[in-house]
Amino acid sequence: MTLTGFLAYSAALGIAAAIPGPGLTALIARALGSGFRSALAMSFGLMLGDLTYLTAVVLGLALVAQTFGMAFLAIKWLGVAYLAFLGWRFWTSGITPETVQAKKGRGGLVSSFIAGLAVTLGNPKTMIFYLAITPTIVDLKTITLADYGILVALTLVVLLVVLVPYLALAAKARGFLKSPRALRALNRTAAGFMAGAAAAIAARQ
Repeated sequence: MTLTGFLAYSAALGIAAAIPGPGLTALIARALGSGFRSALAMSFGLMLGDLTYLTAVVLGLALVAQTFGMAFLAIKWLGVAYLAFLGWRFWTSGITPETVQAKKGRGGLVSSFIAGLAVTLGNPKTMIFYLAITPTIVDLKTITLADYGILVALTLVVLLVVLVPYLALAAKARGFLKSPRALRALNRTAAGFMAGAAAAIAARQ
């Protein structure tokens, strides 16, 4: 691959990642409800999902979504169910003044990571980018192992640059939420984001 090809890939990925979608919506909701660390763990799950699709494309498995259609469909609906469950939890209980600054345990971070992975693997926008758009930017017939390594590094850097500012701003907003009324509004907002993300994934073909 040439420098122009790497730049084209990075630009296309950056634009795709910055456009609001189920993954970004779920990430913002997690940052609002659980803070920066939990949202960062979720972003790592999102990135692993992206790398999974990138690897599939590089290995010449652009038809993987068709070959294993039922598996991807199952992943999609598991992601929908999990997001809907999170939305219900935020709506019915959510966070309290005592838990705004509470640190999350190890299990919470693992759960966030898995949620991010599930959202990305079930996100049609991500599928379209890697299975349809990437092959038009990257010459899969001539790509080398070194090229693949560079693409992986670029994917991680671009996604971090795009996602971290979003979750940092959302997490920062939690510090200003002191009153029960504000927390109730936060819980309703986070629940709405989660429900919206679940609906978006469920509705897209």
